[in-house]
Amino acid sequence: MDDEELIHEIRKGSRAAMEVLVKRHYHSIFTYVYRKTGDYHTAYDLTQEVFVKMMKSLGSYRDNGKFSHWLLKIAVNHCMDYFRGREFKQQNRESELTEEALPASEHQNVWNIFYKRLQNDQVRQAVLRLPDQQRDAVILNYYNGLKIREVAELTGTNESTVKSRIRLGIAKLKEIIVGGERDETYRKPK
Repeated sequence: MDDEELIHEIRKGSRAAMEVLVKRHYHSIFTYVYRKTGDYHTAYDLTQEVFVKMMKSLGSYRDNGKFSHWLLKIAVNHCMDYFRGREFKQQNRESELTEEALPASEHQNVWNIFYKRLQNDQVRQAVLRLPDQQRDAVILNYYNGLKIREVAELTGTNESTVKSRIRLGIAKLKEIIVGGERDETYRKPK
């Protein structure tokens, strides 16, 4: 059953269809929110809220074959609301690297697991240091696999702006991870 068929069943009152739809899209929404917030527990809570909003807004969804984009747009807007909100401003931004957020393999030795966690943490911290608009563009394009056009639609910007944000975001990530952060206040005399 595709998403539109599930939505049709949900509108008729099917709880089973709702569970299938949520399970189908939960991982991608949680992954986006986690990469955006950098905190497992916050991402868990926000993801739950996204799906509550989805259920409340399902009546306004028009069956056009792009449910996943519609749902991701809800997640993008919900994260923007969260970062503008009082809870975020009051919250301590210390985030932990948790077991649930990291891939694990039974065949890796302890050193490889430690090294992979260290690398994941460095990349995650670097992504969190990007300006919001660059972070959104990079996460949506690279991690969620959206095309430039789709990122532009979700963020309400044009494609050239998205391309620029991705290019600048990747350059900034490279500076942070590979070469340290450049001091923007110091300029070499010409």
